[in-house]
Amino acid sequence: MTGRQHTERREVLYVIACGSPLARHVGRLVELAQRDGWDVCVITTPDGAKFVDRAALARQTGHPVRTHYKNPGDPDVLPPADAMIVCPATVNTVNKWAAGITDTLALGLLVEAQGLGVPLVAVPFTNTAMARHPAFRSGLARLAEWGVTVLFGDHVVPLHPPGTGERHLSAFPWALPLTAVRDRLCRVGPAVA
Repeated sequence: MTGRQHTERREVLYVIACGSPLARHVGRLVELAQRDGWDVCVITTPDGAKFVDRAALARQTGHPVRTHYKNPGDPDVLPPADAMIVCPATVNTVNKWAAGITDTLALGLLVEAQGLGVPLVAVPFTNTAMARHPAFRSGLARLAEWGVTVLFGDHVVPLHPPGTGERHLSAFPWALPLTAVRDRLCRVGPAVA
């Protein structure tokens, strides 16, 4: 049992899932985080929503799965995040995040979280061709330079040829981003509001 499970308020982890076949299995990350004592909320990008079972994730977490910005005046339905994991992070999300674009709820939360000092872990999942694009490589470097823990490369998950991503889903190391976010939280402490 971790120290997290003994506190009155459990720390809140946002799991942000982008539009990738890997997102279909994000419940595995949620389960591991819950076992570790986290209160988990799932947010998806609009394309990520196409891959997940929103109702099942809402039952699993006890929170609605958010995809879009709320309407002005509507209450926040999720507790504030103490840490965030973006997994899977797509090339599109990495590029926009590194450019400061906030045209989706997921990106808005990530950009704001950086400003608040919330520990962030990004786990890109893409193919070899897309991973070669200079904007993507530059974006990953910028995010890492700005303090985001970026888990990417053959030492994390070997890149796959285009069109073969489905075959590489079973080997994904779901515990790795959770370990990284725990390490980040230990180093930087809780976010400052």
